[in-house]
Amino acid sequence: MIRRCSRARTSPSTGIRSVARWLLAALLVVAGLSHLSWARRGYRIVVPDWVVDHAPIDKDGVVVASGAVEILLGAALVGLPHERRRIGSMIAAFFVAVFSGNVHQWRTGQPAPLMRTDRARFIRLLLQPVLVAWALWSTAPDRAAH
Repeated sequence: MIRRCSRARTSPSTGIRSVARWLLAALLVVAGLSHLSWARRGYRIVVPDWVVDHAPIDKDGVVVASGAVEILLGAALVGLPHERRRIGSMIAAFFVAVFSGNVHQWRTGQPAPLMRTDRARFIRLLLQPVLVAWALWSTAPDRAAH
């Protein structure tokens, strides 16, 4: 009787998901750093007035807080691989939560970093669901191919 060593094979999408997770983590960290430094002033425009009217924080505080959250989520995605599904859900929820700021910026026509035209602001709105899907897909559990 020949005994075959069975190795769990991973599907081709496992490698693609891994690359997608790393790219998402990098995107979050770079975006977070931009909120804390070179683009900080410009991002205040994106914060809707109703946010600061109903919260004990100013627009700059919202920008700094969202930047810190982006950095933490990006770092957690890389640093806590066993929690990636949960972190992916948090990232998706974060993208949903900040969507109102993107809508506000599009409606007001205010320029912000990388969003100088109405077209760019509108395309950004369309990309938000893609970011949510990216976060959920790239953090989905791996399935072994049989």
